[in-house]
Amino acid sequence: MPTPLYLRLRTEDPANILSPLARMVHDHYERRAHDAERRRQFTAVVLHFGYWLSDHVVTLDSFTTDHIESFLAEHENGCRCTSFWKMRTGVKSMRYALNLAVKMRALRLIPPTNLAAIDCEVQAFDKMLDEVWGLSAGSRRKHRNLARRLLLRFVNNGRVDIADLTPSHIRQLVLGGRGWKPATIRSYSVSIRCYLRYRTLLGDDVRQLKKAIPAPAMKTPAKLQVGFSPAELEQVLGASAEIGRTRKRVHAIIRCLADLGMRSIEITRLTLDDIDWEKGLIWVRSTKSRRADPMPLPYATGEAIADYIIHERKATGHREVFVRHVAPLGEPITTRSVQRAVYSVYNRLGWDCTRVHIFRYTIASLLVNGAVPLKQVADLMRHRSVVTTAAYARVDQNRLAAVALPWPGASA
Repeated sequence: MPTPLYLRLRTEDPANILSPLARMVHDHYERRAHDAERRRQFTAVVLHFGYWLSDHVVTLDSFTTDHIESFLAEHENGCRCTSFWKMRTGVKSMRYALNLAVKMRALRLIPPTNLAAIDCEVQAFDKMLDEVWGLSAGSRRKHRNLARRLLLRFVNNGRVDIADLTPSHIRQLVLGGRGWKPATIRSYSVSIRCYLRYRTLLGDDVRQLKKAIPAPAMKTPAKLQVGFSPAELEQVLGASAEIGRTRKRVHAIIRCLADLGMRSIEITRLTLDDIDWEKGLIWVRSTKSRRADPMPLPYATGEAIADYIIHERKATGHREVFVRHVAPLGEPITTRSVQRAVYSVYNRLGWDCTRVHIFRYTIASLLVNGAVPLKQVADLMRHRSVVTTAAYARVDQNRLAAVALPWPGASA
């Protein structure tokens, strides 16, 4: 039975006021090799928003983020539009498509020569990030996107000129979103600060601009993030060897978390070439830079990984250690698979816990309480600064109370 007309995705309509933006959104995702269904979905969202704007007598150049928020609020519990075709797309995807449409509208007003100049500037910036600072692809992509947004207003006659860039422009970009969390503001600030550092290396005086970058205060957690006790850690390791059909993979993953303090993304990227069985070393590849840190491979961890590779790992052409056991068979696992492995252990023990990062807190706390110097703990945690490690290390309060002096003036 064919889909009714009012439920079909409309992807073309020259009479729609947002038709030019819909075409630009479609071409944008086509250049990025997104599948055809995703391109159709996002194009239809933009056109649907165009119908809504026409119904509310709003033009292409006058709609704002307030109109987008009103449109999404009306569609939060489903589409009830009657004057145009209905949509089944979720609010999250609709917001993503409409935010891209806003960017496309800004690009329509910029001459092609200026866009080419921005591309050249961003490419040079990316080359510095890649070849000099050695940042990962994800970090470089984030910095590129923020630098491009910053430069849209400061291109004259096909040349990037930041002479007109003022502190207010920077603060408007970083603080422009309503209700942004401090973590988002800090992320934006890092990207802008990185670009200004690049301009400093080119000889520009950007000291006043750097002072304008917001630095929101870190919120102190309500309680200390403590790790597992030694007895609890033993329970986790014991239960991980008894979980379902993939118990060997679960046990190896838990061993990597508990013995080496690896992050979930580092476990998914661990390859067979990263383990030197003869020397007893394992290379943990950083996710934020192109560094690889060699670490001693504990016997129990190596035994668990080897047991999984020999007896349970599916035959595959991929070099990643941990692979999928369900369709698509043999593909590398994702961070979600690591989370499910940890949650299965928690459920078997009957614990109401959903934290995976707790293993890193556990390692840091046990080492610090064992009188291991903080610098050595930082090396094990693969931190560049001991200040970062201090947030993980928790002091044994019972041992601290043993050396505490009486309060001045109080009775002994």
